[in-house]
Amino acid sequence: ADLIEGSHRWGEATVDAENAVVDERQREIPHDGSFCDLVWSDPEDIEGWSVSPRGAGYIFGADIVEAFRAANHVTHIARAHQLVMDGYRYMFDDALVTVWSAPNYVHRCGNVAAIMEIDESLQWQFRIFDAAPAHARVPPAASSQPDYFL
Repeated sequence: ADLIEGSHRWGEATVDAENAVVDERQREIPHDGSFCDLVWSDPEDIEGWSVSPRGAGYIFGADIVEAFRAANHVTHIARAHQLVMDGYRYMFDDALVTVWSAPNYVHRCGNVAAIMEIDESLQWQFRIFDAAPAHARVPPAASSQPDYFL
């Protein structure tokens, strides 16, 4: 997880939940545990925590976001790994934003995608983009395994 600390300084943070430190990105997401919960948990208009309908992780409400922000001295949370049709979606009085960067997810969702850009003065904006038109798509070259799984 990355935190923006101070002005003009970027800091690396680790997530330590129940003594399980998430520090390796190039691996499969486990079926349970802290890393699974971090990836698959989503904000929802509820109070507290509840089991996620995804079958992994949890859903959490504004009160959980506020408690996390206070405990970690952060003003905003930017997250991903949840489809949002407009590329990004604010929740909880703009304290949390979900950014989705896969346009027309699985070639059928019809969503746009976004990239969140943060400048040196910690101001942000979103760049929105569509999927490439069908006639411009090129299938990826065949390979035995993508580099990011090595």
